Amino acid sequence: MKLPVTDIAANEASIENLMGHDRQALEQYFISIGEKPFRAAQVLKWVHQQGVYNFSDMTNLSKSLRTNLAGKVSFRTPEIIKDQVSEDGTRKWLLRLQDGNSIETVFIPESGRGTLCISSQVGCTLNCSFCATARQGFNRNLTSAEIIGQLRLANQLLVNEDSQRPVTNVVMMGMGEPLLNYDNVVQAMQLMQEDFAYGLSKRRITLSTSGLLPEMSRLSRDCAVSLAVSLHAPDDELRNELVPINRKYPIKELMQACREYTKGLPHQKITFEYVMLEGVNDTDAHARKLAKVVANVPCKINLIPFNPFTDSGYRSSSMSRINRFRDILMQKGIITVTRKTRGDEIDAACGQLAGKFTDRTQRTLRLQHQQSTGDIL
Repeated sequence: MKLPVTDIAANEASIENLMGHDRQALEQYFISIGEKPFRAAQVLKWVHQQGVYNFSDMTNLSKSLRTNLAGKVSFRTPEIIKDQVSEDGTRKWLLRLQDGNSIETVFIPESGRGTLCISSQVGCTLNCSFCATARQGFNRNLTSAEIIGQLRLANQLLVNEDSQRPVTNVVMMGMGEPLLNYDNVVQAMQLMQEDFAYGLSKRRITLSTSGLLPEMSRLSRDCAVSLAVSLHAPDDELRNELVPINRKYPIKELMQACREYTKGLPHQKITFEYVMLEGVNDTDAHARKLAKVVANVPCKINLIPFNPFTDSGYRSSSMSRINRFRDILMQKGIITVTRKTRGDEIDAACGQLAGKFTDRTQRTLRLQHQQSTGDIL
């Protein structure tokens, strides 16, 4: 399928990309060029609801305004360079950004629901030991245009190809730590909620974080979407190893921040994500300790079978072990579900996303050196 062309070719970096502008930002833009702010709502509808990017096709704008906008600003999405579909219908796109870096975005269809997993960074600055993205290192934050562009592009493809599978839910669980790209992520999520754009409720947008406490506090005030916290361990010693940011924000402080996040949000529960690693964090003792840690937090727990990648050093817990772990938590009155692995044969499952980009942290080189020599650079 051929998508609508933009007014200006995507490689013309001098043309400002307005794809990530929410209504307030777009109103300010139109005011700055001497236009009425209501133009923002008109353009938002054209772009985000109808998939029209060419100003010449926006027929309720004056001809002079259309002429003025063309060549000065544009609406652009990333370029699809690979499109894969798994046996269960999960779909993964490898998307090229304007600077040549690439990211991955995943669509997960279910009955009456379509979830889009969106990336927020090119790589990740954190170094969680069980994550394929972390192994690749980090290049840069995505702009709000590049974040919302993933949703716009997915909607364009899905509505045209299969009207029964539109995006109904968004999870900020792709490449990167969303709260380390706070301003751009929040602006994109506000645009997702905009009635003139996507109209998603806060409950249909979930942000996943490893636990950056100051930013979690800001988010509760600025854009209180559903929150998922990558916990993965019931004590600081183990979590320091699996999720190194824990050394800065230990579990006790994290639990307090989670309690604070839910205050004033009726029926809001934190989702704790817990990847199941054989012989590492999956014993009965771990389950009982986890139950104590989260006991005073309104929450549910997602148990995630580990999804393997090359040289990870980990194996997934057996299903019988996962079921036993779940049962212990359920007996303690904690809502616990085991996440169904989706799209693993196309490396689209949780923790497997890996785009193509230049690592500015040299993490990849250090890991390669360590694997080949047994030493650490």
